[in-house]
Amino acid sequence: MDTELKENQCDIERQTSRKFRSEIPGVVDELVLSCNRDDCFDHVGLEPISSREAIIDLLHRAFRILYPGYFIQKRVDEVNLGYYFGQEVTEFFEILSEQITLAVRHDCIRYEQPCSLCQERGEEAAIDFGKQMHLIRSQLARDIHAARDGDPAAASFDEIIFSYPGLYAITVYRMAHQLFEQGVPLIPRIMTEYAHSRTGIDIHPGARIGDSFFIDHGTGVVVGETTIVGDRVRLYQGVTLGAMSIPREKVKELSDRKRHPTIEDDVVIYAGSTILGGDTVIGARSVIGGNVWLTESVPPDTLVFAKEPELVFKERTR
Repeated sequence: MDTELKENQCDIERQTSRKFRSEIPGVVDELVLSCNRDDCFDHVGLEPISSREAIIDLLHRAFRILYPGYFIQKRVDEVNLGYYFGQEVTEFFEILSEQITLAVRHDCIRYEQPCSLCQERGEEAAIDFGKQMHLIRSQLARDIHAARDGDPAAASFDEIIFSYPGLYAITVYRMAHQLFEQGVPLIPRIMTEYAHSRTGIDIHPGARIGDSFFIDHGTGVVVGETTIVGDRVRLYQGVTLGAMSIPREKVKELSDRKRHPTIEDDVVIYAGSTILGGDTVIGARSVIGGNVWLTESVPPDTLVFAKEPELVFKERTR
């Protein structure tokens, strides 16, 4: 009896499953139709767009080039160093040139531009980037020294390279900024937003940041597109170098104007401070205390701090 009941139950479940699965083609048809509507976004066409996954893979490969021996499980020494770089750089070039080609071609089609030799541009841009990598390495070395000099908790350079989110975000920014300066579309922003998702640090690739830059702790730091940062600047968590709110109808009009502040050399900005506006300049060697809100310039060698709030102490009632 039990066996008969189980067989009947199985028949009912199979019929029910068949009924629901028969509705899947209708769901598919509706999704296909939605791609023909203006109120939905899609990228349906003959030409693929750059791959976010491939660009994230590029970042992993770039870290192995910029920090040789750190992010691999094999040993790198003087004997195999040339082979190591040769293999890593060749694979990096192949993927980067392909992704740049896809990004350039996508823009050409979207904006109906005349043929611009997309593959040649992609390979040329990838080689130009590769020629800058040794300079990026030198700049990152100065950033690492700044972290060691600015953080008493830093036990070693190895610890900074392996574990500091600030250095991770700066490393990705340095690469993305180089591609941004070369006029590569889409890819630089994908890079920095991936670093943002990993670290909580949001640096636009268009920002101009000098040498020996250090972000301590880092969570919640925002550096806007037209920000200019000098040398030896130190930021703490929660600092915003942002723009004033812009009316929606003026967003496009002001997109090419400087909207974010300028931070001159040797400035320290403590946690939670917000500095806004394209005309705002923080003078060299100034110190901005925590939780300060600034929309006006500060002369060099100035200490800015918020007035200490009044604290109230009351005895707890049991």
